[in-house]
Amino acid sequence: MTHSASPAAPPTPLEARKSAALSGRVRVPGDKSISHRALILGALAVGETRITGLLEGEDVLNTAKAMQALGAQVDRTGDFAWVVRGVGVAGFAAPKNALDFGNSGTGCRLVMGAVAGCPISAIFDGDASLRGRPMRRIVDPLELMGARVTESRDGGRLPLTLQGARDPLPIVYRTPVASAQIKSAVLLAGLSAPGVTTVIETEASRDHTELMLRHFGAQIVSENEGSHGRKITLTGQPELQGADVVVPADPSSAAFPIVAALIVAQSDIVLTDVMTNPLRTGLFTTLREMGASIEESEVRGDAGEPMAQFRIRASNLRGVEVPPERAPSMIDEYLVLAVAAAFAEGTTIMRGLQELRVKESDRLEATAAMLRVNGVKVEISGDDMIVEGKGHVPGGGLVATHMDHRIAMSALVMGLASDQPVTVDDTAFIATSFPDFIPMMRRLGADFS
Repeated sequence: MTHSASPAAPPTPLEARKSAALSGRVRVPGDKSISHRALILGALAVGETRITGLLEGEDVLNTAKAMQALGAQVDRTGDFAWVVRGVGVAGFAAPKNALDFGNSGTGCRLVMGAVAGCPISAIFDGDASLRGRPMRRIVDPLELMGARVTESRDGGRLPLTLQGARDPLPIVYRTPVASAQIKSAVLLAGLSAPGVTTVIETEASRDHTELMLRHFGAQIVSENEGSHGRKITLTGQPELQGADVVVPADPSSAAFPIVAALIVAQSDIVLTDVMTNPLRTGLFTTLREMGASIEESEVRGDAGEPMAQFRIRASNLRGVEVPPERAPSMIDEYLVLAVAAAFAEGTTIMRGLQELRVKESDRLEATAAMLRVNGVKVEISGDDMIVEGKGHVPGGGLVATHMDHRIAMSALVMGLASDQPVTVDDTAFIATSFPDFIPMMRRLGADFS
């Protein structure tokens, strides 16, 4: 995560004004989940893996450094192109220094799984925030497979020394919570074990690891288990082969230019390579229900992930009710959906948003405050948000971002179609997920100053 500013740095406010029609063709940054996994599986494969569109944020770059420290060769060859020369399954070498994952829980936990299947010892560490996060639920199944934690802080926290298994054991593991990180760690360790490793989830989590393992040549079967669960079975000790990966554009980042084009009159833009994995596309479904013109073309798959080109045209939106079961597939997108709802005609009700209270900020309250200060009527009832759309937004407000990148971007999008300009108190944190957001929106015609 690139914190280009600490809370002590002077804030960098920005104003968004009513813009002329947005137009152009752009690609938003690559998806973070896919970027981590492409580096790790490239390092565990034999031969060369070429990755294009990698998200070059700090989290992903720390995973790249870890792969290099474990013996893989990782080189940046050109504009967003990376080449990984892998060491094969169970081929990692003991790193000379601690592996530092900075702020990235995903990178740290997935690499723990990959290291657990190798007969080496490695120290895992990170920044103050990552040192505060629990690792026990990742380590528990890895210890059942033969790995050992030889040193850690209380409660299995970082810095943590993991001794990988000399003879890893295949296990059947039922995850205590729906977590793609726990599932992925067990599957990555299971690559080194003979026989079959099975993970059972009562609630299915994101399936990026399974799709990419298959792309690299692993034998993996995923089937339904109960009403909402999955049972994933991996055959151990495959020879993974280096494979090319095009990292699809992140649907959570695509949300901002999409909503901007829908609300700024006469806009017509194209976004390329947007991931359309059904576990990530709740926002697109909801916007179409509101009457949005979003056309998909050039649908294709890469590394098992579906992607498409999107054409978005300005649309008259209407209020809808968003069911709570859609929340997992769009949890990061409710902030900018609330902006679309403010410009729609009629009431939009978004149900079951309790997850928003435990993100970078209390996003539920922060989103309501962003709308209110710009003249939009909004109500929070339990875990539901109700936005009264009037077809236009008065604007004129100063939005407190609470150091939250998604609040900042949502407010700037709102200002592009509001009657009066909208100002955000600080834009420094946008770099966390979308370093190119402001220049890219300007290229489409956004009026920021």
